[in-house]
Amino acid sequence: MLSQMYPDNLLEDIYYFNEGNHRYAYRFLGSKRQVYDGIEGFQFSVWAPNAWQVYLQGDFSSWANIPMVKLDGGVWTLFCSNAEQGQCYRYGIDHGNGHIEYKIDPFGMNFEIPPKDASVVWDLDDYHWDDQVWLDSRAKKDKFGTPLQIYEVHPTSWRQHPDGRYYTFYELAGSLIPYVKKMGYTHIEFMPLMDHPLEASWGYQITGYFAVAGRYGTTEELKYFIDQAHQAGIGIILDWVPGHFNRNANALAYFDGTPTYEYQDENRATNRGWGTLNFDLGKNQVQSFLISNLFYWIEEFHVDGVRVDAVSNMLYLDFDPGPWTPNEEGNNINKQGVAFIQKMNQAIHEVFPDIYMIAEESTSREKITQAVEEGGLGFDYKWNMGWMNDVLRFFELDPLYRPENLRLITFVFMYQYKERYILPFSHDEVVHGKRSLLDKIPGSRQDQFATLRLMHAYMLAQPGKVLHFMGNELGQYLEWRYYEELDWAGLQRPFNSEYHYFMSTLNHIGLDYPEFYQLDHDPKGLTVLEADDLENGILSFIRHSEFEHEFTIVICNFTPVTRSNVQVGVPISGKYKVLMNSQDQQFGGWVENSRSEVIQSQGKPWNHQVDSILLELPGLSVLYIQLQSESN
Repeated sequence: MLSQMYPDNLLEDIYYFNEGNHRYAYRFLGSKRQVYDGIEGFQFSVWAPNAWQVYLQGDFSSWANIPMVKLDGGVWTLFCSNAEQGQCYRYGIDHGNGHIEYKIDPFGMNFEIPPKDASVVWDLDDYHWDDQVWLDSRAKKDKFGTPLQIYEVHPTSWRQHPDGRYYTFYELAGSLIPYVKKMGYTHIEFMPLMDHPLEASWGYQITGYFAVAGRYGTTEELKYFIDQAHQAGIGIILDWVPGHFNRNANALAYFDGTPTYEYQDENRATNRGWGTLNFDLGKNQVQSFLISNLFYWIEEFHVDGVRVDAVSNMLYLDFDPGPWTPNEEGNNINKQGVAFIQKMNQAIHEVFPDIYMIAEESTSREKITQAVEEGGLGFDYKWNMGWMNDVLRFFELDPLYRPENLRLITFVFMYQYKERYILPFSHDEVVHGKRSLLDKIPGSRQDQFATLRLMHAYMLAQPGKVLHFMGNELGQYLEWRYYEELDWAGLQRPFNSEYHYFMSTLNHIGLDYPEFYQLDHDPKGLTVLEADDLENGILSFIRHSEFEHEFTIVICNFTPVTRSNVQVGVPISGKYKVLMNSQDQQFGGWVENSRSEVIQSQGKPWNHQVDSILLELPGLSVLYIQLQSESN
């Protein structure tokens, strides 16, 4: 049975959608279970304002075209009583010139697995959540003053079955979650899980924004995974791409035969660098689409944060190579993009103040993490891409040249507190010929692993939250390959298992000691002791917690030369102990029982501190030193 009936509130929903103020558009657009006079079916609704006619076809019609009804506001709708969950369907967009183009449902919640491409009739499932304890705890936390240690994951290449089959979300729940917990991470960040046709895009060229990619699993399976993660005390962050979308003809591209989701101006619409189309962020309906999409993943999937990809592409009209159209003032600022980002962050923080909104933004633009009311973009965190580039460049140097280039490491102190930062070693740094972290480092295998430990121990101590891409903690030599699992067998090679243990130990230090997370964004949390040793390549600083006696002294030796009788200032006279030495034997180094040593302060002021200690710094090492007892 087919009918032209539609819900009473549909016209009101369409009004707010067109105004750009609908945060839950996924609840009325797409395929929605509906009952009229006891007759159950699905209501199909799609926004295609400039189409001459829209048709619905699917398993329920033997793929014959059924004309839909156009309502005020550009939405076409149809109630189909014989449509059932799990059946396939498409929309036929008639351009009025004899040509019908078949499209997916932009609000579809399920799709066939590529290379098939039909939408699948699907509505919100009634999942029973058991994560209320986690949600209550999340709401009470100071989200800036707690540990945030992120493990970035591509779900089908973390682990695979021996025959190459992907792990399901159920299987990942039983393996990935306990692994992340054991390794000392607080959050899993998934690379985009939304439906996308090409695996080689890693999910960054999306077609179905409201669907879990079929090759990864179903909506119910993902909810189960997140539920289990929360019960284990692990948060979930989703990578999200609101700036541009896949330009395949069967998806969002020129959806109703005219620029619908993309800009009217071809220069602004075309993303040449990525071969995609840019969303028209100034269009009200696109704002409703994208903000509703955020609300969908947060509300329906209980995600704890969103990493917004390619923010710079939304901020600058000339970010992409090729011709560009200036704004009305003649410059390169995308005012519509700025306004959308501010609106988006305000909407999220109004309803979900405990959710992390994270910007992957690669320019020197200021106020990324400042409140919108203060002229900022309103993000909670920004990936510190400048720090990442400087640090990797530094560690790729022959150690002979590191001391004279120490300012690659210390430059971050100049802008440390302008934003709230996440320090990322992400997937982008270990692909496309950039080599793995291990392979970037010169020297013998032993020195490479010593340097990896040094790099990560320095990273944890540097103010800012941390993100590690999967495999970085294994010390694998090969680049990441999206089509095969990580090199787990490599843990059997010399130095790998010790390094793996070191990474777990390091992460747990980050969880257990408040000085490593409590004042990340407050100058009171950092005292720089020595940052200008361009001869020996030694860096030292103190990380403080909110309490005077909770601090860790961090000393980094970036060269392979052991330095003896190194004087380091301390804020309190007394006995000190080694919390961690990255060259300890248990981590693959050569120092024995470093934690058993007691270091007495010398009664000599140094580095503008009241006292000092003398240390021997092994080559390529980081020492964490803590106060054991105060002198009387």
